Amino acid sequence: MAAGDLAGSFQEEVTCSLCLDYFTDPVITDCGHNFCCTCISKCWGELEPNVCCPQCRETAPQRNLRPNRQLGNMVELVKQLKLQAGRGPEGQCVCERHQEALKLFCEENEATICVICKESREHQGHKVVPIEEAAKDYKEQIRSCLEHLREQREELQGLKCAWEQESERLLRQTELERQLVVSECEGLRQLLGEHERLLLARLGELDAEIMRKREKNAAYLCKETARLSSLIMELEGKCQQPVPELLQGVRSAVSRGEEVMPLHPGPKFPDLEKRIQNFPREKKLQEAVMGFLKGLAAERGFRRARVHAVDVTLDPGTAYPELILSEDRKCVRHGDTQQDLPNNPERFDTCPEVLGSEKFTGGRYYWEVEVGDKTCWALGVCRESVHRKGLVTLSPEDGYWVMWLRDQKFKALTTPPTRLPMRLWPRKVGVFLDYEVGEVSFYNVTDGSHLFTFTETFSGTLRPYFYTGLSAGGTNATPLILCPVPTKP
Repeated sequence: MAAGDLAGSFQEEVTCSLCLDYFTDPVITDCGHNFCCTCISKCWGELEPNVCCPQCRETAPQRNLRPNRQLGNMVELVKQLKLQAGRGPEGQCVCERHQEALKLFCEENEATICVICKESREHQGHKVVPIEEAAKDYKEQIRSCLEHLREQREELQGLKCAWEQESERLLRQTELERQLVVSECEGLRQLLGEHERLLLARLGELDAEIMRKREKNAAYLCKETARLSSLIMELEGKCQQPVPELLQGVRSAVSRGEEVMPLHPGPKFPDLEKRIQNFPREKKLQEAVMGFLKGLAAERGFRRARVHAVDVTLDPGTAYPELILSEDRKCVRHGDTQQDLPNNPERFDTCPEVLGSEKFTGGRYYWEVEVGDKTCWALGVCRESVHRKGLVTLSPEDGYWVMWLRDQKFKALTTPPTRLPMRLWPRKVGVFLDYEVGEVSFYNVTDGSHLFTFTETFSGTLRPYFYTGLSAGGTNATPLILCPVPTKP
C-alpha cells in the first residue's frame, strides 16, 4: 500500500469526532470511544451531574476519563506518514486534513490552506487570497525589506570604515605626541646638561684663579714673616749684648726695624669678587631654556601640522594662460607665450596665478610646495570668491592669506606687509590651514621652523593659492612643485 493510502486509512482512526482534527491529548471513555481531552471537557461542561458519550449517547454517572497514550503515539506516526505523502503530483503540496491542493493563503493565520479549509469555521471570515498572489506580494515586501537592510548594512560598514579611519588618525596624533614628549624632554635634558657643563667649567676657572691668588699671597706673606722673624731675632740679640757691643751698629739695626711698613688689614680681590657677583647674570639659564622652548613650540606646530597632510592638485581651469601645468597637475611654471585657452570666469587673466582643485569649508589641511631656487613666488590660501580678472591685491581684506618672496625679501602680505627674518633660506614651504581655529601658518620644511601665522575668522569656501612669478628671462623659471608629505610624523 502506498504511503498516501496508508495515511488516509489511519486518518479516520486518529481524528476526533468533535473537532474533526487530529487527536490532542486523547482520552477514552468507559464506553470505549476516544476524544480530545479539551473537546470532551467543553462538550460535557462543568455542572451536569450525568454525562453521555457524544458518539454512542451512552450515559455515565460520573466522568471517568483515562488518557490514551497509545492513540497519542499513533497520531504522531500518522502525521509523519502524511508528511511523506503530503506532496502531490510534480511536488505540489496538499492539505494534510483534506488531501486537497494548498492553493490558498489565509493572511490572518499566515497559513496555506485548501478550498475545503477555507469553508471551515477555523478560517471563516478570514481574508484568503491565492498563494501565487500572496507569494508575489510578500516577495515584494521581502525585496523592499532586503533593500532597506542592505542599505543599513552598507551604512554600518561605511560607519565602521569611517571610524577606523578616524581612530587611525587619532592614533597617529597620539603617536606624534608621544614622540614629541620623548624628543622634547631628551632635548631639554641635553640642553641642561650642556649648560651645566659650561657653567661648572666657568666656576672651575674661578676656583683655579682664587687658588692661584691665594698661593701667591701665601708665598708673599711667608717671605715677609721670615724676614720679620730674622729682624726680631737680631734686635732681641742686640738687647742682650753688653753696652759697648750694643751701641756698635745700633743705629742701623733700629733704622731697619723702623723701615717695616704696616700690614694691610686683609687681602682684597675686587676683580674676582666682581666676576662672582656677575656669574648669575652670565649663566643665562632662563634665557637658554626660554629659547629652547620657543624652538620646541615651532617644531611642535610643524610636526602636528604634517599629520593633516592632504593631496593637493592644481586646477587648470583657474590657471593664467601663460602658466604650464604638468600632466599630473603637481607642477606649474611660467612660460614665455600665452596659450589659447578659454577665458572662463574662473581663470586669472593678469598675473601668473593658479588655484588648487581642493575646496575647504572646515577642518585642518596641510601641504608642501617646493620653491627651490626661485627668486619670486607666493603661496597661501584664498577665498574661492576672489576676483580673477585684472590686477588684484594680495591682502586678507581682499580674501588672500599669502606669504611671498620678492627682491630677496620674505614678507607676509598683511596690511601693511610684515617682513619675515629668515634664518635659513627655505627650499620647501609648508602651508597649514586650520579652518575652525582661523589660522593659516607657514613653515620652512628644511629646518621645521615657523615662519608666520595669519589669524582670521573664516567663512565660505577656501582654496590653495599659487603664484609663480614671471620667468624673468629664465632667472625665475624654476617651477613650483607640490610634494608628497611623509606619512610618519
